[in-house]
Amino acid sequence: MSLAVERAAKPNRWPAFMDIAQGATGLFLVLFMWAHMLMVSSILLGKDAMFWVARMFEGEPLFGKPYPVLVSAFAVFILSLIIIHAFLALRRFPNSAGQYHAIHTHIGKLKHSDTTLWYVQVVTGFALFFMASVHLYQLMTHPADIGPYASSDRVWSGMMWPLYLVMLFVVELHAGIGIYRLVIKWGLFLGDNPKRNRRRLHVLKWMLTVFFLVLGVATLAAYMKIGMEHADNAGERYVPSWQEGAPAIH
Repeated sequence: MSLAVERAAKPNRWPAFMDIAQGATGLFLVLFMWAHMLMVSSILLGKDAMFWVARMFEGEPLFGKPYPVLVSAFAVFILSLIIIHAFLALRRFPNSAGQYHAIHTHIGKLKHSDTTLWYVQVVTGFALFFMASVHLYQLMTHPADIGPYASSDRVWSGMMWPLYLVMLFVVELHAGIGIYRLVIKWGLFLGDNPKRNRRRLHVLKWMLTVFFLVLGVATLAAYMKIGMEHADNAGERYVPSWQEGAPAIH
């Protein structure tokens, strides 16, 4: 057998490696996004709670004082993962008008829910790449502007709430669909009755999506309310109850 034939017969493992990397980066980003939402929603527990969470991200409980550069470094890390994940996912995207037309025709005729979810994931993933980049760039360049007043001022006085509102729906749809498709792809939690368990996973996916959407809308509304009330003093930093009388950190 010639060398050329041997090479042709040898399986190419790179698609499998890239699929694993795409799934791993996607899973990490979904779990991070959900954790991030829970942390950001601390504003619903009060300004002091959100202030403490913000200082935790800056390492104050560990180092004794806040280091905003930690926020910038982590934002760079997350943006790098998004770029890698997007690059790997682009292999699956249609790359011509003809392919998009064929997919629309296929979806319309087939009326298969999982196929429709895949297309929604493509669209939301494309939009999310740009919207998340804007948000992460803000964190990289202004890492100290996180807090009950600083974040609320950015949302309201900085007019970022329209972007955050759209991004909330885009990211939650993309994340929920992504983790559902990842579980189905690798046959996880399907047990001895895949058809039944697939339906259950589908319902669970929508339950998680609705939960985080409701939490996200409530959280954004809280920041908007605080920002509206604080608009005349935009730029002023919040001083927590245990530091009253002392200068604000930021």
